[in-house]
Amino acid sequence: MDSFDIGRLIYLALLGAALLMWFVTHNRQSLGKTLQQVMAWVFIFVGVIALVGLWEDIRSSVGPAPQMSVTGNSVEVPRAYDGHYYLPVLVNGELITFLVDTGASQIVLNAQDAKRAGIDPDQLNYFGRALTANGEVRTAPVRLETLTVGPITDQNVSAWVNEGELDKSLLGMEYLHRFSSIQFADGKLILSR
Repeated sequence: MDSFDIGRLIYLALLGAALLMWFVTHNRQSLGKTLQQVMAWVFIFVGVIALVGLWEDIRSSVGPAPQMSVTGNSVEVPRAYDGHYYLPVLVNGELITFLVDTGASQIVLNAQDAKRAGIDPDQLNYFGRALTANGEVRTAPVRLETLTVGPITDQNVSAWVNEGELDKSLLGMEYLHRFSSIQFADGKLILSR
């Protein structure tokens, strides 16, 4: 903070003190009631700021989740509120929601989803390495017995289990290349075989 910023801060402090003194002197008779009204407006203001700041979290928690629709051998997934595409997939018979990630090479499971799919992450050999936005993490190769998206089932699919922190499992390009057509249109991801 330089001397110019300090001067501004002193000016604003003096201006605020002058406004406060003016407010107190003009509202001496009804100061208690006026302070109640001011506090009510302060709480309303803070509530509105909190609502605006948390709106995306509230909307994604309370609002209906986007649903996948199936037409023949095509699967349509609407874009979620956060701008991503989430695909519900049956992995070894267990429903796991994947984040469709065109920046990921393979299918990557986090430890929780691997457990749900019948894979024990503690028994895996983490010899692979992956470079992520959070740095390098260790990975372990696995084979998924079945992977079902809508009417489409693939067997003996290779995937990786991520040893690091990963909120959602990722459906990468290696799996997406199995589809004959991948389209992004009208806020939907359309996968066709």
